[in-house]
Amino acid sequence: MNPQPLVLVIDDEPQMKRLLRMTLEQSGFRYAEAENGELGLMEVVQKKPDAIILDLGLPDMDGVEVLKKLREWSQTPVLVLSVRDDEKQKVAALDSGADDYVTKPFGQEELLARLRVILRHAPDNPDLPIFENGKLAVDFVNRLVRVGGKEVKLTVTEYSLLKLLVHHAGKVLTHRQMLREIWGPNSEERTQYLRVYITHLRQKIETDPDKPKHIKTESGIGYRFCLA
Repeated sequence: MNPQPLVLVIDDEPQMKRLLRMTLEQSGFRYAEAENGELGLMEVVQKKPDAIILDLGLPDMDGVEVLKKLREWSQTPVLVLSVRDDEKQKVAALDSGADDYVTKPFGQEELLARLRVILRHAPDNPDLPIFENGKLAVDFVNRLVRVGGKEVKLTVTEYSLLKLLVHHAGKVLTHRQMLREIWGPNSEERTQYLRVYITHLRQKIETDPDKPKHIKTESGIGYRFCLA
């Protein structure tokens, strides 16, 4: 673990931020803060924190929505700190990508212990805000796709499919894996969905859709995103 990990606190309550700053800095952590979800996501990109403490009751968006947006491109550990103690709220946060959940009011030593645990399990390369390969660039923060510097408009499904392929670049994804991830568990046999959308995606991002360099077909198995 970094001798002085940076912790980003996303919370709009001044008293809570003062308490967390004192708690964290006295325990050897560096501290950064953001007062709403949008600023918090920007700070993740700019400051690359080692961990995030996230309140769910933010003024501009729910903390669960922040988690969902963050997890599109970042695996930075997130500790939710919230007054919401309902089991459904906790499950929703954990299912959306939180690594742990602590209810306010909290014990400072417990908070620090939980923070140390999620830092120990943090991935080596937690962020991929922008993916670039060849002429293709995918900005996961702003959900923008460019080919040769020009923006390409993708549907929600096309973007989700490209994101899935890029996050597993170099690896084969089976038809079932992709269908389950994009369309849900009841769509695993509907391979025609996949063929249609892969065709559309190739037409938009490949220089020659008939001879794709990026999205390769693995016959009878699935597809693989190849790095140029």
